Amino acid sequence: MPKNVFRTAVVASVAVLALPLTPASPATAPTAVAAATDSFYAYDGAEPLSSYAPGDVLKTRTLTYHLTDLSQGRRATQILYRSTDAQGRPVANVTSVVHSGSGDGTRVVLLNSAYDSLDPEDGPSRGIAGTGSVFAPEELLLGQLLDRGYDVILTDTEGQDAHFAAGPEYGRLTLDSIRAATRAPQTGFGSATRFGLMGYSGGAIATHWAAVLAPGYAPDVNKKLVGFAEGGLLVDPAANLRYVGGSTSWAGIIPMALIGISRSYDVDFTPYLNSYGVETLAKLRKASPLDVLLGQYKGLTWQKLAKPEYADPASVPEFVEQVNKLNLGQAPTPTIPGYIVQGDNGPLAGTFSNIPGIGSGDGVMVSGDVRSLARQYCARGNTSIAYEQHELLAHGGTFPVWKYPALDWIDDRFDGRTPPSSCGRIPAGNSLAPVSPATR
Repeated sequence: MPKNVFRTAVVASVAVLALPLTPASPATAPTAVAAATDSFYAYDGAEPLSSYAPGDVLKTRTLTYHLTDLSQGRRATQILYRSTDAQGRPVANVTSVVHSGSGDGTRVVLLNSAYDSLDPEDGPSRGIAGTGSVFAPEELLLGQLLDRGYDVILTDTEGQDAHFAAGPEYGRLTLDSIRAATRAPQTGFGSATRFGLMGYSGGAIATHWAAVLAPGYAPDVNKKLVGFAEGGLLVDPAANLRYVGGSTSWAGIIPMALIGISRSYDVDFTPYLNSYGVETLAKLRKASPLDVLLGQYKGLTWQKLAKPEYADPASVPEFVEQVNKLNLGQAPTPTIPGYIVQGDNGPLAGTFSNIPGIGSGDGVMVSGDVRSLARQYCARGNTSIAYEQHELLAHGGTFPVWKYPALDWIDDRFDGRTPPSSCGRIPAGNSLAPVSPATR
């Protein structure tokens, strides 16, 4: 049975860490690991992939998807499309459109999954195709969206090589999946179709990066977006690295993120790791959060993985360069309305950290970072930002509390109602300034 079947709402990403050495040439595309087991995933056209525009359709297929919470099957269109990876290289990726059967094709929600895995076989497209399983809490949310008449897009936001935690790549894959769904005639989407973005935790990474990159990377898509609804957002990876260090449940995310980000940017960080660090990363190279949330890495910190001379990750210039690329505080401001929810009871999830300048969080995500990001958007002119913080809830418990208001918020955006705003009432947060290199 696929391991995704056993996941719970607490499975999410991520403290992000990257230690690049020598980036690969932009002209060299990564190997599609997932293509080995299903020929649909492999681009086998005569023309080079670079000859296609982002969002161009390469293949399609139609499936019947049987939801676990619904007796009837739903028609699903899967699309292999051209997109762009973390290093700007052309890649082929898969997205899935699940059709409501009751809508008119004008209301579509991007439900971005927190499948958060280092195994390409765990992408949501595999579950829809019947060879894996969609993240269970999100499958229930999917059913609710379909029942409300929305067609739903679920994209393999980590790409075909499981580039876990690579936020900008998540965003581009998401935006290009909208382009592909619009260009594939099987979906029935047209000029009147509008799109909403939804995601929690790892899904929030894709949702938020899509929202901030859309004006520059995909202005054609941006004008069709009605808004983004998200919870449990990763903002500043360097802060998350420190925050989850020593956690009784979330600390194992540190090596997972190391693997994902190094994979995304083609780097080798083993020179910075001690023998335990090298052994741990080798063990987790195809892991999901299920593999690290059961106490195996209780109390893990960066310092326990690194050589003594690299006890401060900021002493590695390559780390500083990459982690700053992943800081949403340094990214553009979205132009669409947003609904952002954050838990703040980290001790409930086994994270007792309260480091000066970082403060509290939900066990894996830092609340002060999320508040600062929302305040930044308000200050830059996007006043259609609603923010909620739940002091008594940890990361997993905030998901169901976020879900139902998020559904109603999305409904209101499609119905053209004025978006609510928290601007002027969001408490102060943390600095989102880039990390400065430290000397050893």
